[in-house]
Amino acid sequence: MERTIATIEARMTSSRLPGKVLRPCMGKPMLSLMVERLQRVPSLDGIVIATTVNEADDPVAELARGLGVGCHRGSEEDVMDRVLGAALAHDAKVIVETTGDCPLIDPVIVEKCIQRYRESGVDYLSNILERTYPIGMDTQVFATDILADAASRTDDPVDHEHVSLFIYRHPELYSLGNVAAPPELRDPDLRLTLDTIEDFHLIETVFSRLYLRKPDFDLADILGLLRSEPALREVNEHVRHRTV
Repeated sequence: MERTIATIEARMTSSRLPGKVLRPCMGKPMLSLMVERLQRVPSLDGIVIATTVNEADDPVAELARGLGVGCHRGSEEDVMDRVLGAALAHDAKVIVETTGDCPLIDPVIVEKCIQRYRESGVDYLSNILERTYPIGMDTQVFATDILADAASRTDDPVDHEHVSLFIYRHPELYSLGNVAAPPELRDPDLRLTLDTIEDFHLIETVFSRLYLRKPDFDLADILGLLRSEPALREVNEHVRHRTV
């Protein structure tokens, strides 16, 4: 199989919750917990944290070294180039694009997306073209060559800020595929992403309820918890999700 790596876009200067990727949870930085979850994906050959060259992101690079995963530093604004650079520097043929906003990402879902990408032969596959999974399970898979081609075709700063935006907005150039959630996991309005302090409180609660007794808990476990404690959904349900 072609060398497949997960890239995690992560930086300290988030506008709504600065430093969120290193906020402690269960005695570990959030980003460390996300790496731990991605390390359970069988088809990944590596993980690379794609951070910026800014001094503020030195702690992110230091964490990557401590975790024994890859790290690539690039432009804060040109995230497309940063992720492409991460893939090229680590000899990746296939990129599984994720962001540090997703510490609860489900390894089973990531693996499903990789396998569907391999089986389908499409240029780009994700579970966000039609959102059926909760926000925070976001997984995008595409070849490094496809990202390089997209980067060569656009100088639009918006495209370069949102890595794969140009790819999935141009179906006339690239073939696209989407993975839909099975009925029992469909909950597209649920926020399991880390962008505000309210999001952090919910994610911290999920880890505190599930992690110690089952470190590899999955989305089904999370949804089961929220069904048993419905008040938890109210913690961040008022937060508006940012879209491009």
